[in-house]
Amino acid sequence: MRPTVWLEPGMLIIYGAALDTAAHKHHAIQLIWPSSNSTYQLNGNVGTGALLIDADVEHQLSMTSGWILLIEPLSHWGKALQEKLAGRSTCDIALQSSTIPSIPSSDDQPFPQLAPLFGQLGLGSYPDTFTSQPTDKRIQELVSQLDKCINGDCVKPSGWRAAKIAEQLALSESRFLHLFREQMGITWRPYLLWRRMFCALNALKNGNNATQAAYLAGFADSAHLSRTFKNQFGMTIRQALILFLLK
Repeated sequence: MRPTVWLEPGMLIIYGAALDTAAHKHHAIQLIWPSSNSTYQLNGNVGTGALLIDADVEHQLSMTSGWILLIEPLSHWGKALQEKLAGRSTCDIALQSSTIPSIPSSDDQPFPQLAPLFGQLGLGSYPDTFTSQPTDKRIQELVSQLDKCINGDCVKPSGWRAAKIAEQLALSESRFLHLFREQMGITWRPYLLWRRMFCALNALKNGNNATQAAYLAGFADSAHLSRTFKNQFGMTIRQALILFLLK
């Protein structure tokens, strides 16, 4: 079965089968929801229900069929899920069997099918209860600019360097870095790296090859992108192209 991939600001959603990753960790909180009669294997342990994995926790995952959501910890949902994790690296989520959704088609939006899961987790609806709301207008505008990349209007990351952004915001670099962490709950560099991964994925989905995607996302070359991609998602770009049938 061909996996279906959705990209949203602050969230990557995958529905598919036969997912198998190498050991990796990433900035996102991961939510796993196997399909009916499906199982997952996490670090050698077999499970059947929904599972949360905290950010920056190394894990190796395989799953026969189901949903995977990667959620930015700085979002309202990310913060709510961190509260549910309560300092644990993983957390089982008890769900009623009736909440398992049907298999989506490539034309479906995932949120109606995922609504029962979100409801039981107390997350509410997307996007109304999802996005983080920095109070500083300068950071608000910066995040809005980065969101444009998800919609296909990429800004090459040479313009995303802290010194350059600080200059645009009429701040010193140190003040910008402090303000960003204060407002967003994460330092600038790992946040930017996560965004660049989304930019590369979006470029691949739009038909670019790995070299073109690397350029658009601000990497030196496709090998640099693939190494970084593997560190973040547990697979190389080549494996992602095969898995998602993007080429």
